[in-house]
Order: sequence, then structure tokens, then C-alpha cells
Amino acid sequence: MQFIPALLPRLIQAINDVIEANADEVTALDQAIGDGDHVTNLQRGLKALTAQSDELAGLDWVAAWQKIGMTLMTAVGGASGSLYGTLFVAMSKAARDKALNLPAVAEIFSSGVEAVKLRGKADAGEKTMLDVLIPVAAYLRQAATDAVALPEVLDNVARTAIAGMESTKDMVATKGRASFLEERSRGHIDAGAKTSQLMICALVEVLVAQLTAPT
Repeated sequence: MQFIPALLPRLIQAINDVIEANADEVTALDQAIGDGDHVTNLQRGLKALTAQSDELAGLDWVAAWQKIGMTLMTAVGGASGSLYGTLFVAMSKAARDKALNLPAVAEIFSSGVEAVKLRGKADAGEKTMLDVLIPVAAYLRQAATDAVALPEVLDNVARTAIAGMESTKDMVATKGRASFLEERSRGHIDAGAKTSQLMICALVEVLVAQLTAPT
């Protein structure tokens, strides 16, 4: 499979579509324990990325991820903009002089997730998007070591993201507005974890379609 920046318009559109389709559900999750504006903020960022799709497709991965990161920081704003922007900027830095095979992608994504942890001063188990991102990064590193076939890797990435999202339901939030609810935050899925899972699963669908397309 060719994992090339020309895929970016399809990837961005897939993310945009899945967030739009699940906007009401995610907003309800966010209103239960958060500010209620998570989806609106994400949609603003996705609109900006959609407008840049053709330009992004013409860049290499280092430049594309850098531009995506800076765009998200500017367009999304708030915590989500800072965290997702940090993810992509850090991935851009980690991708320099690397071919995008599975071990490199695992390393690059893990570097991005570590940067998000530092920026957000958060870790797994605190009812945030990191409860999806950290397990996915760990799985990719393991898959790269075990030389797992790419179709299986993609399937397991989606499964890992879903499990991470679902795990937030029983957690007590310690970050953001939800943390003020303390024990009352338990029993609700975190909106940021949900959108992270949705976006990762949307990316997986596009990559699987690319992988299985006739040559």
C-alpha cells in the first residue's frame, strides 16, 4: 500500500464525515460533563483543513503534518486545538528523514502522543483523549516488533481505539472541566476520547480501502 500525502484529502473528508454523523451524540457526551463545545471546535478545524486539502496533498509528510498542526492550533482553539496541534507538529519533527514503514509510523505516532502528554500534563487513566491515543501508540509499537501483517494491524488499531474510548466510562475525570464533577464524572464516556476513536476508525477505513483496492 502506498501511504502517501495524496491520501490526505480522503482522510480529512472521512474524519469530517464521521464527526458530522456523530455530532449530536458527542455533543450530548460533552454537555454531560464538559463545556458542550467540543464538536463545534473540531468542526471549525476540519473546515480549515478541508480548505487546504489540495495544498496538503502536494506536500511531503513532514511539511503536511507541520501545516496540519499549526492549522489546528489556530482554527480549533482551546485545549483540543493545542493538543491536536501538538500531536501533528511533534509527528512532523519525528518524521524527518524517515520512510513511512510500520516501525517508523509507530515511532512517529508515539512521539506525537508523548508530546500531547507533556502539553496536557496528563496520562492514561485520567478520562481524556489520551486513553485512546496511548493504547493505540503502544499497540503500534508492539505490532512493529512482532511484524504483524498490515490488514491485521489496521483492524487491531480500530479495536484498540474503541476499547480505549469505552474504558473512559468508568473513570473519574482529573483534567478539564469534568474534573470539577469528581465522582459524578464516572458513568460518562469522555467526549474527547470518543472523537479520537471516531477519527482513528475513520482513518483505518480509508487505509483498508486503499489496501484492498484493485491495482
